[in-house]
Amino acid sequence: MSAGLAKEVLIPDIGDAEDVEVIELCVQPGDAVEVDGALIVIESDKASMEVPSPYAGTVRELSVELGEVVNTGRLVAVLEVADVDAKEADAATAATEDPQARPPAHPATAEPAPTASPEAQTAAAPAPESVAQPPAAPAPETTAADQDAPPGTDVYAGPAVRRLARELGVHLQGVRGSGSAGRILKDDVKAFVKAALTAGPANSTTGIPALPVIDFSRFGPTEEAPLSRIRARGARNLQRSWLNVVHVSQHDEADVTNLEGFRRSLAEEAARRGVKLTLLPFILKACAENLRAFPRLNASLNPRADGLVLKRYWNIGFAVDTDDGLVVPVIRNVDAKGVWTLAAEIAERSESARAGALKPDALQGGTFTVSSLGRVGGTGFTPIVNAPEVGILGVGRLATKPVWDGDAFQPKAMLPLSLSYDHRAINGVEAGTFVFELTRLLGDIRRLTLAD
Repeated sequence: MSAGLAKEVLIPDIGDAEDVEVIELCVQPGDAVEVDGALIVIESDKASMEVPSPYAGTVRELSVELGEVVNTGRLVAVLEVADVDAKEADAATAATEDPQARPPAHPATAEPAPTASPEAQTAAAPAPESVAQPPAAPAPETTAADQDAPPGTDVYAGPAVRRLARELGVHLQGVRGSGSAGRILKDDVKAFVKAALTAGPANSTTGIPALPVIDFSRFGPTEEAPLSRIRARGARNLQRSWLNVVHVSQHDEADVTNLEGFRRSLAEEAARRGVKLTLLPFILKACAENLRAFPRLNASLNPRADGLVLKRYWNIGFAVDTDDGLVVPVIRNVDAKGVWTLAAEIAERSESARAGALKPDALQGGTFTVSSLGRVGGTGFTPIVNAPEVGILGVGRLATKPVWDGDAFQPKAMLPLSLSYDHRAINGVEAGTFVFELTRLLGDIRRLTLAD
């Protein structure tokens, strides 16, 4: 490789994540790296992710430190690469760049009006009313984001601050800015939230009564186990979804006797392919097909909650239990993939999630989620909708049950399904019909899943 050409590697687009921490340095100056070789590992509130090298070369300079907090666009390293390799890598990057992995302004949607990506949509979710009085902002910056504000009120804050405020459910009109010319900073938003929480229920912006603080050590020995960053942020996200989404759950069972027989008949082929074939890829495939027929479940409410963003792509997330907490990798374009491809991608994403090696785009762009508890799933449960999505399918434990066929009871493999949905977007008839059709599809799925 010829020496001399320096190429910068930046933190890639990490969606709605901010202030991610560098938790591992995989290389040092002087080390050789290959294309897609890990440079560093960062941890967001959702998962740990590797930052890969787009070039093969030598690390000339490493620009981040262990424990440093970074954001999209931060310089990671400077690599010394051959000119020809750099040109090829740049061309490949341009050719494969995925617009869904970027948050420009929301996903391809219902055709009449372009909207933004599902990740940015989370940031655009309407926030509850604040009880604090709005300050006078001496240098207003009026943007579309001020739709949260009451008429006639100006806010002086940047996009990142606005996004943080929406995530925390804070109207910026109630926050006093400490920056230059009264500009509102992130610390101002955090301080506002902290003050609201410590003020107690009377001044709480949520109106939720506070739980009593109890000294449990009075009753016996205790110890405190801190939540991982992923678990802590996951808890906040779940609470936000639970408070903002009007949850309803629809339960049913699918007779997957024939599907199970078909799956088992593919055991030898699965072994030859080196793929573990479970029910999950069949379920994802059936969901994608069903979502095409029920587009309202493959949608998100717009920021004003007066319309739906209908997505013309079918990217399904699936929950993975890791040591650090629940992670939801996303399989893109499930409708266009066969079961073998889905099984391989599920295995690869699950392994990466447990190893903390997911790339940022593997967590973005989902339109629907499946949470399969497998053998520990029980007879059903009520999963919480992964907002801004409007539906999530919970899959329980497969069980053999006696089912009446009109003449006698027959042993059947029955799979519990629980669809939780946002009742603001989906009515009961739509949800019930969706689940009914899904059970029929899982009952006869062979023709659906064989073609790639």
